[in-house]
Amino acid sequence: MKINHVKTLFYLFAVLVLAASFTFAQDSTKSKPSNHKHKMEMKMDMKGMNMNNMKMDMNSTNAKVDSSIIRSGVIDLKAIDKNKDGKVYEDMMDYNVISDKPGKCPICGMTLKKVTLAKAKANLAEAGFKVK
Repeated sequence: MKINHVKTLFYLFAVLVLAASFTFAQDSTKSKPSNHKHKMEMKMDMKGMNMNNMKMDMNSTNAKVDSSIIRSGVIDLKAIDKNKDGKVYEDMMDYNVISDKPGKCPICGMTLKKVTLAKAKANLAEAGFKVK
């Protein structure tokens, strides 16, 4: 008896997912040209979730990404510390993103945290990076 309820719930869920995807596909075919701007529109109306006309303009992110602070190979912390204060800015998720200036991680967008060279070296070693 329990197995039949599980199957019924599974089929009901599958029908809801399919109905939502068909609705989304039909709505997206009615859209007008966007004058070469990259926009995403999402319309969903499901039980417990209501996201009508959610728009995101992909051109609105004007942030410039500095990929030069993504380190690879053997990382020389002393060379990165240009002002010789014994501290660098490091991303706490991507330890190989290191700069001598404050900023944001070009990989995940987090703000870089100021750490000592010893702490940066320990973080890098723990994450499996080679440090000079």
